[in-house]
Amino acid sequence: MAADTLTPADRYQELFVAVQDGEVFEDSKHFVDCVPRDDPEQILRAYRRERNREGFDLATFVGEHFDEPKPAHSGFRPHASDDLARHLDRLWEPLTHRASPKVMGSLIDVPTAYPVPGGRFRELYYWDTYFSMLGLAASGRTGHVRDAVTAIASLVDRYGHMPNGNRTYYLSRSQPPMLACMVQLAEAAGAVDPRDLLHALRREHSYWTDGADALRPGEAHRMSVAMPDGAVLQRYWDDRDSPREESYREDVATAAASDRPVHEVYRDLRAGAASGWDFSSRWNDVPDDLATIATTRIVPVDLNALLVVLERQIARLSAADGDDESAAIFTTAAQDRCEAIDRWLWDDDRGVYLDRDIRSGELRASLTGACVVPLFAGCASDEQARRTESAVRDALLRDGGMGTTEHATGDQWDQPNGWAPLQWMAIEGFRRHDLPLGDEIASRWIATVRSVFEREHRLIEKYEIDGDDGIGGGGEYELQDGFGWTNGVTAALLAGWRPPHL
Repeated sequence: MAADTLTPADRYQELFVAVQDGEVFEDSKHFVDCVPRDDPEQILRAYRRERNREGFDLATFVGEHFDEPKPAHSGFRPHASDDLARHLDRLWEPLTHRASPKVMGSLIDVPTAYPVPGGRFRELYYWDTYFSMLGLAASGRTGHVRDAVTAIASLVDRYGHMPNGNRTYYLSRSQPPMLACMVQLAEAAGAVDPRDLLHALRREHSYWTDGADALRPGEAHRMSVAMPDGAVLQRYWDDRDSPREESYREDVATAAASDRPVHEVYRDLRAGAASGWDFSSRWNDVPDDLATIATTRIVPVDLNALLVVLERQIARLSAADGDDESAAIFTTAAQDRCEAIDRWLWDDDRGVYLDRDIRSGELRASLTGACVVPLFAGCASDEQARRTESAVRDALLRDGGMGTTEHATGDQWDQPNGWAPLQWMAIEGFRRHDLPLGDEIASRWIATVRSVFEREHRLIEKYEIDGDDGIGGGGEYELQDGFGWTNGVTAALLAGWRPPHL
């Protein structure tokens, strides 16, 4: 049977709400990943017939009509004799999956195999995939690199953007736009002719800049925001304003704690998920109060720096394809965006990149790990990089790597957690400018990962970098093992593998 085209909430309606509100499963994501055993419409009709009957038990009904998902690498067993490098090498196959059009449910089919993060994250995620690809390339798995970027491009071609992940409930948003980085990495690994992916890159750019040409200063439409001088920058966004289906109970509770209209809170929570930083004091008006989240009001520095990479790659590949007009257009677009980042997202007094609040017109006060992305993306000057290094060293550097924000809130993208993707972008960003902090962060991060591995023989999605334990925490769900982007970054660092600068 073909995969479902509706999200679980749209498909199962009051059954979906009953399962989530009734806490049939501890994790809200569990039900939306379940696979129905029968036609979904028949299941919904059966629920409507039976729910008011005496003795009806919801959990029993769900168990009779759905197959529960397993952790992404549930069959993997570590070998006690393996060192870190060997353990990483053995993880790639268990964390490589393939969707199937014969499987019903929320999973969206793609034409190739793809890497998954691990644990409850059983699907293809957008920005996670780039960091997994680093390890795949470092280990010589050229075919896996080609498959991964092909899977992402296929979804961009199908939907006009890469969803947060290949699930129907993720279709209304994207994640940090890493496809251009993936194309460059895959090209360096000898896995693809990058011109074959130019169409997907251009479609992605159209998605992120939708409506930009019609905006007047101070206006916004979807991802696009016109600054007071008319320059257009982008923000994170989700086209829906309902609770995230994979975090339904959590979002309902957060909105109930806010004094704003619930649909505004839901949109900002969804946009926070689109950022990949779900969640963080970075998006909150009150650092430790998620109910004050204001993601759609914030112009983020990391997103716009990554869009410079996208525009430069389109320009380069258009020139290689003989399209000089498009090459000139996108070269100018990248230059204009870099200049706008300098005007609107660089704080010359503090010497650091910050996000900007649309409503207040002011830069957000808190320094975050996103400040390194312009260095990684190649849109910072040497002087800006040097000053950023000083700011990161003073405010974010920890014994175990680079911290995420200046606040400890209980949200997972805050202190004391460190995350592999931010370490990699910091390492490569500082190295790009021949600054020593890149090598320092690499050394500290590898020591953190190795310490936890030698004690517990596993790799995890996030690490505590401010203490002796090393085990990350916080957030909406239990810490997950696996773990794709930790594996990729660690493998690349151990092997000394580096793609060319973006």
